Amino acid sequence: MTSLWPRIEPLLARVQRPARYIGCEEGSRVAPDGPNRVRWLLVYPDAYEIGLPNQGLQILYEILNERLDALAERSYAPWVDMEAQMRGRGVPLFSLDTHRPAAEFDLIAFNLSAELVYTNVLNCLDLAGVAVRAAERGPADPLVGAGGHCTFNPEPLADFVDFFVIGDGEEAVGEVTECVREWKLGGRTPGSRERVLRELAGIPGVYVPAMYEVVYDGCQVAAVTPRYADVPERVEKRTIADLAAWPYPKRQLVPVTEVVHDRLNVEIFRGCTRGCRFCQAGMVTRPVRERPAAQVRQMVADGLGRTGYDEVSLTSLSSADYSGIEGTVAGIVSTGAVGAGIGDPMCTGQSVGGGLAGSSARGGGGGVAVSLPSLRVDAFTVGLAAQIGQVRRTGLTFAPEAGTWRMRQVINKLIREEDLYGAVESAFSQGWQRVKLYFLTGLPTETDEDTLGIAELARRCVAVGRRHSNRVTVTASVGGFVPKPQTPFQWFGQDTVAELGRKVGLLRDATRRERGVNLRWHDPAATLAEGLASRGDRRMGAVIEEVWRRGGTFQEWSEHFNLALWESAMAAHGLSVDDYVHRHRERSELLPWSHVSAGLHEDFLWGDWQDALALAPVEDCRWTPCYDCGACTGYGVEHVVGSALPPAGGSQGTGQDLTSGGSIPVNVSLTSRVRAGVG
Repeated sequence: MTSLWPRIEPLLARVQRPARYIGCEEGSRVAPDGPNRVRWLLVYPDAYEIGLPNQGLQILYEILNERLDALAERSYAPWVDMEAQMRGRGVPLFSLDTHRPAAEFDLIAFNLSAELVYTNVLNCLDLAGVAVRAAERGPADPLVGAGGHCTFNPEPLADFVDFFVIGDGEEAVGEVTECVREWKLGGRTPGSRERVLRELAGIPGVYVPAMYEVVYDGCQVAAVTPRYADVPERVEKRTIADLAAWPYPKRQLVPVTEVVHDRLNVEIFRGCTRGCRFCQAGMVTRPVRERPAAQVRQMVADGLGRTGYDEVSLTSLSSADYSGIEGTVAGIVSTGAVGAGIGDPMCTGQSVGGGLAGSSARGGGGGVAVSLPSLRVDAFTVGLAAQIGQVRRTGLTFAPEAGTWRMRQVINKLIREEDLYGAVESAFSQGWQRVKLYFLTGLPTETDEDTLGIAELARRCVAVGRRHSNRVTVTASVGGFVPKPQTPFQWFGQDTVAELGRKVGLLRDATRRERGVNLRWHDPAATLAEGLASRGDRRMGAVIEEVWRRGGTFQEWSEHFNLALWESAMAAHGLSVDDYVHRHRERSELLPWSHVSAGLHEDFLWGDWQDALALAPVEDCRWTPCYDCGACTGYGVEHVVGSALPPAGGSQGTGQDLTSGGSIPVNVSLTSRVRAGVG
């Protein structure tokens, strides 16, 4: 493999941010090459500053480079200015670690964290000189893989990706490596590509689209059938049972230029059982698996010492639910931290709003800030506010998600108004002046009263703050709802662009004269495109390709998004936007992703959808009898938490921290029952 650096370096003076393409980050690694090693190129199909912090890619990067039969390098989607330079001078997509051509790797594997990057996937393949469509690749071409939350509906990219890893990838990438190594050592002879794909389809959690035939009945999928008897009818996700066995990343990458979430990140647990019905991440990552508290503290100490960061983020989907959170934070703070930062997620697993920065810049001395970017409103107290008040105060972010208690019962986000007002009271009383609130609009059964409840909540939060300062501001950030696959809302038809725009208009009118309330909203047009990409069947691939060929890359960036490209591509291929996005699905319909399992019984999801319509809440199953959702079935693991006691007055358990000395499975769901309506 040869380096393209002599051809890349002259291009850097012609682009806006050349540091995106040079590599050389602290923590990067170049494993020795050789004929017995399988070469992986791990690609995040977005700009460097978005992709570099992604923990999933970094974890697999380290695991593969620790193997004696593999090597892994990284690449990110070149920004439009760099792409123009590369295409103009015939420079293909390259790795950052050694600047080798992407086409010389054995596998090109994409991390799919958002649907609107799909056109970037095609663009990266084309830049690599690899056939965009899987059917057009030969034995000499790299295999193209993908993983991430978006793969729980892999069908829109089925024509372009050779295989998908569904669920946790830590173990699966090793098994894929062994399979591909045998193929590589066998000479990759004509016809062997079909054989290796069939072998990959036999690996648990690996979905190979070419091994399945799809039959349609009008706008619906009639059947998805394996082509061979040894190919599974349904692909079950992979689940890592013991998170303690995978203490990655051990060497987090430290970027050479500004990126999002630029701090040390340590995952404290995986999974969530809060049961927010809109949240795909919370559904597909069950069961909860905690990392031992002692291991968390060790990873923090090692990471801070190696990277020089002065802020650490303890990441999860709901960090306050970690059974040992108070003791863990206290242990980190006692080693020299000056405080802790708080934020609240939109069930993405990443900080929304960035938490609170430390009191000094990285490497500049001072204390270490602990950021808990996924704390819920009902866990934020005056005591916590006072503790983190030792750090410089920026902004706080909470996610009520809906404007009324009725609507929050529908989505199972069981936060009452008094919880929110208590949280902002705690913040404003300790000197904060800015709070951001995240909401969704277009949720099932939503009325105008529910929509206007968003403005009312923001207005009342300002009133709370005015008791402490006349300079407080509350920003209400509103996003359009997309009913994602593998969730109870997957049968719901999302609002049209016009309807979402109307609801935004209601909020604009309601807040226009409200001093201290700022309204921000996500483009309803982009919400429609996200719905097409996330909810489509295999026929959506032609639409994605059409959008890409007409210049539609970086569609997740507002300055490049173009809904007209999506609408014209749908029309060109005879597909109806209403059929794919806006219509409600029936219980009997075969959904495009039905042959891929997130571990949840379909009966459970349908029952939860009916519960939503009935305003029936579902408690966190870590503290109640089992709902028989299916997440724990067959994986050899129940919820791994540190206490079997229910939370007392807050989100986290109050019992002894059993995980401080190791990962001890505790079955807190002591009985198994089926809820009424589930079946």
